[in-house]
Amino acid sequence: MTYRGLILDFGGVLTVHMRLNREAFERSEGLEPGAYYRALNEHPDGVAVYAALEVGEATQEDWNRVIGGILGIDPTDLMRRALANLHLEPAMVDAARRARAAGIKVAMLSNSFGLTPFNPYAALGTWDGEWDTIVLSEQLGVRKPDPAIYAHTLKQLDLPGEDCVFVDDRAANLPPAEALGIRTIHHTQVAETLAQLDALLNRAPTSN
Repeated sequence: MTYRGLILDFGGVLTVHMRLNREAFERSEGLEPGAYYRALNEHPDGVAVYAALEVGEATQEDWNRVIGGILGIDPTDLMRRALANLHLEPAMVDAARRARAAGIKVAMLSNSFGLTPFNPYAALGTWDGEWDTIVLSEQLGVRKPDPAIYAHTLKQLDLPGEDCVFVDDRAANLPPAEALGIRTIHHTQVAETLAQLDALLNRAPTSN
């Protein structure tokens, strides 16, 4: 099978593990371990505002205010501070560049962190020139794992699902892509993902 498209998640795939950033943020803000995770994933107001941000129904400043209130910290430019320790995963970025150089269409597909006042994609240098298409949930009004966001990405790439590989660090985001015929990789370890990409995209193995 020859694949002609590669779809990559942003946070946790093109970047280092989100847990590392989360733990660094908690330390920098003097929060108890796990406080930020609970605010995002367990507190009902935090869950709701993040879901709304991802589909463009809340602003980044709404998120700043709600999450800052839950954590009891200054909400000013909070998303920027919350992502200050998020760094690119060089080997994954290189894999995307090599795939594109080999003629494979490459898309970045991300549930959005919001774009204003802080654009994390631009801050990390992944906003312009790297992709055949960028699909952000807030711009489309739907988020992973909604099947519509994968169908839209395929349309932007002008490829059928069977021609594409999708990499995401969240297992729950994979089945809807698979239902469209997309080959999926659950990203847990960089070396394992790179080995799978090398095999699927018919490339020489990387040195990583």
